[in-house]
Amino acid sequence: MPVQLIPVEVLDRMANFLAPKGHMTSDDSSNSRVADNSLADGVGRRAVLEQRITVGRGPIGDIAVGGADIDSVVVANVAAQGVSISDPAARHSRDNVAVTGEVAVPGEPVALVVTDYRAYVTTSSASQDAVSAIDLETRAVVATFPMSFGVTALAASPDGKRVYAGRTARDRVDITVIDTVAERAGTIDIGYGPAANLDALCVDPNGKRLYAAVTDDSGSRLVIVDSERSRVQRVVAVGSPIRDIAYADGMVYVLTSDRAVGGAVHVIDLSTNKVTDTVKIGGAPTQLVMSPDHARAYVVDYDRVAVLCTLSLEIVDSLSVDARPSCVTLGSDGSRLYIADYSGTVHVFAVASTIEMLCSQFLATDPIALSVPRALQPATA
Repeated sequence: MPVQLIPVEVLDRMANFLAPKGHMTSDDSSNSRVADNSLADGVGRRAVLEQRITVGRGPIGDIAVGGADIDSVVVANVAAQGVSISDPAARHSRDNVAVTGEVAVPGEPVALVVTDYRAYVTTSSASQDAVSAIDLETRAVVATFPMSFGVTALAASPDGKRVYAGRTARDRVDITVIDTVAERAGTIDIGYGPAANLDALCVDPNGKRLYAAVTDDSGSRLVIVDSERSRVQRVVAVGSPIRDIAYADGMVYVLTSDRAVGGAVHVIDLSTNKVTDTVKIGGAPTQLVMSPDHARAYVVDYDRVAVLCTLSLEIVDSLSVDARPSCVTLGSDGSRLYIADYSGTVHVFAVASTIEMLCSQFLATDPIALSVPRALQPATA
């Protein structure tokens, strides 16, 4: 009998969360929505291609945007074993942005996060796995944190004081917590099970909760961690293999993909710890990024980036680039979407607010005829 993935620290009264339940959506078909992929060209478009950043050096493995003063675009070049940095103000021409810095790292770069002054990149090599800190001003590696085994997910706290590295080895998953100020690290044990893997990490806006997506041979789960006490609080069963997760307004949006259903986004209400909605999007999606206003989720699919409106739970746009998209990220204010592809190019889109669009639709209603009581009607001559 297969061993079930069991969180290391969990109270006895929470044991019911560990039972394999598959999908937790209701049997009511209203809770499962099929996204409309038939959006006509030019109808309802809210994204405009502004610039291209030609990085080259083969496929881009990951991308992040940030910085204290400007949005530096940082990309991982697996083939070149380095990180490229671009500044939006530096352009070759009106439409093309220049790469202004390249930083070598000790191995193949895998995942990226950016805080105000630093970029953190996970690397893998024959000698060791590590997380390297890169100063965005000096364009140099300023600290390296060795990892005992492979990092499969990366996230940073909102204040940049902690970086979380999800690790997987020998059917066991845990999270390394890097204190970026003291430059020391600790570990949060998550659990173990056959073929267990930690797929994604995200942190809530106040930094008190950490959300980990874990999949093993019996299904997938969202593991909710108290980051201040470094212990597991809750486990929510999802079912299909998880590709990515994002937090928004007390909800966690979980992107899954399997052969039976294809891609789907599951909405987990953290007040009830249950899946309340499922949006089927088909395809074979790999990444999900939430906009700062929490109104849109950008989903990387095989040959497009689908734009999911979180208010209506419908696909409102579908973006294509020159080659297959590999990863996406948003600028700090959410007004620009950066789509990296397998040819080594980053496409920069200006994106409008979905809230603006939906509010205009809500307000554009037909006039309502009011019946005035007889006593209030004006007297006639």
